[in-house]
Amino acid sequence: MSKQYPGNFFEDFRLDQVLVHGTPRTISEGDMSLYIALTGSRYPLHCARPFAQSLGFDRETVDDLLAFHIAFGKTVADVSFNAVANLGYADVRFLKPIYPGDTLRSESRVIGLKENSNGKNGNVYVRSTTYNQSGDPVLTWARWVMVHKRNLDAPAPEAVIPELPKHVAVADLPLPDQLDASRYETAITGSPYLWDDYQPGERIDHLNGMTVDESDHTLATKLYQNNARLHFEEHMMKPSRF
Repeated sequence: MSKQYPGNFFEDFRLDQVLVHGTPRTISEGDMSLYIALTGSRYPLHCARPFAQSLGFDRETVDDLLAFHIAFGKTVADVSFNAVANLGYADVRFLKPIYPGDTLRSESRVIGLKENSNGKNGNVYVRSTTYNQSGDPVLTWARWVMVHKRNLDAPAPEAVIPELPKHVAVADLPLPDQLDASRYETAITGSPYLWDDYQPGERIDHLNGMTVDESDHTLATKLYQNNARLHFEEHMMKPSRF
């Protein structure tokens, strides 16, 4: 019996199936520094301890997108290892601040399935939740992904497409209990603009572009432990349509 991990194909998923994803990850200060080096992020909440503490946090927090990428990376082996394409996200919510030293683990529940008309693949909908070392949920999101079938003759499941919100309701956006913005200094952030300075429909042209090269891509996928073949294995992708 082969012990090679094949990943899940479309016919392996069942409605309401719970997938407990492996390899919890402790986020270190090194991870945070590497993420800044990759992205050039300049938000002081994630890189300046005195600024974070002035807002009521224990120390600088892990960048939300770094936390999301690492949390998402946990789900890849079980959900999208054999993906054709990642199709979308909905209802992404950051529930609690994440600090360096926190350990993240993820679980996903299958909330929808629909085989595509070509019979070669199908769309899998999941709700994923990430927890810290204390068992507190810190991040949750829904996504749907197109996954290959292993056996083209496998019968199609009953189609279930979940209703997902078009936006996250204000009531579902929690504020950290410790947040105190009374000493917020715009000079530290490098921008004078606050909530009241923005209007719906306003267009902001960001002047500086950033070149993403192959080393950035490779390093990022390894930082996130995202082992989807589509992003991870050039040799396998060369004969594919990608």
